[in-house]
Amino acid sequence: MTMNRYRISALPQLILSILAVPLFFISPGACAAELSITEFINEFTQNYYQQKFLAQTELVKKHGDLVPKAVNQLIEETKKGSKSFEERMFLLNIASAMAYMQRHLHGDSAPLAEVDPVIKEEMEQEKKRNAELMKWKEEERFLGNFVMKQHGKALEEAGLAPVLYPHWKHRLLFECKVCHNSIFRMQRWINRISQKKIVAGEQCGICHNGKIAFSANNDEHCGKCHIAGKPEAEKLHNPDLIDHAEIKQVAERVGAQWHPENLINGRLPVDRFGLIDWLKMKRDNVFVPIASLQNDYKERTRDNKILFISKSNFVNNVLFDHKVHSDWIDCSSCHPAFFRDKLGGNDMKMRDMSKGRYCGHCHGKVSFKFADCKRCHSQPPNEQVDALIRPTMH
Repeated sequence: MTMNRYRISALPQLILSILAVPLFFISPGACAAELSITEFINEFTQNYYQQKFLAQTELVKKHGDLVPKAVNQLIEETKKGSKSFEERMFLLNIASAMAYMQRHLHGDSAPLAEVDPVIKEEMEQEKKRNAELMKWKEEERFLGNFVMKQHGKALEEAGLAPVLYPHWKHRLLFECKVCHNSIFRMQRWINRISQKKIVAGEQCGICHNGKIAFSANNDEHCGKCHIAGKPEAEKLHNPDLIDHAEIKQVAERVGAQWHPENLINGRLPVDRFGLIDWLKMKRDNVFVPIASLQNDYKERTRDNKILFISKSNFVNNVLFDHKVHSDWIDCSSCHPAFFRDKLGGNDMKMRDMSKGRYCGHCHGKVSFKFADCKRCHSQPPNEQVDALIRPTMH
């Protein structure tokens, strides 16, 4: 028979990529002849995917002697490479189907006894993985908060909870450009934050030095950051629990301004998703964050607008205001890494943004969600506006 790994058209590409063994074309009468383990697995898999149960039955009836080795080979295949849970379970489900038919048709329970514990262990591990992922969802429910859990084992040994970093609380005092990109690159997990660097006066230690903010080189302060999962973390993802006196005190120390008297009932304004409306706070002069830690810093903003014509008739156009954005961030935060600095040079689509590209680098992570459509799609198509025009936006 001629070996060909990619010619069983009934199997989707995902399944083909899972099978690290070569696939063969099997003629209708091939079952009567001797099959190799690989050929047996390929034919069984094809029948399994196409739900040809009678063909599977006949195959196992005639080649039951191959089932034990086939099951073992599929189990071993799950251990190779970096397969996902779904890919491993696909292979194990095929092995399980073989093993059940082997027990039913030949009274041989050994293959089933081999594959069942593997499936059970795989399910247990996936349950643990999901539990670990969901464990911090509550902590990160407020946009911009994230749990720094990459050193989980070392933290556990030291009796410390992970750090819960609240972007919003820092944003009350500092514009984004204070940290990005001079101190931290604007991408999660890429900065390799460590206590060693912080204590040395790098990263968070640039501010947490006992002068600008509490010192990170003081064991008494550990609980101020290592707070994820603790009851006291509630104040970091519930703006209603904000301590105005504390914020005002810190603001005065760093050179920012905090005017809680301009808030209605002392509450931060929020959008319909319960997220802070930062532009309203600026308009109402609730806060004036600092733009740099350097005394000789010169503010640089770009004051023009770009009109994106929506391709859909049922939504308004998008009016992008450079000044609103460059008040917060440096031009280098977006150009050229995420946007080509050329009108019409970026083929932006909502599906790409939702995956973290273009505007999605911030929106949905630290800035308002895409679900709040009218925050961007706010310009009526028949209304004149003084702006550069970008023809279409998908």
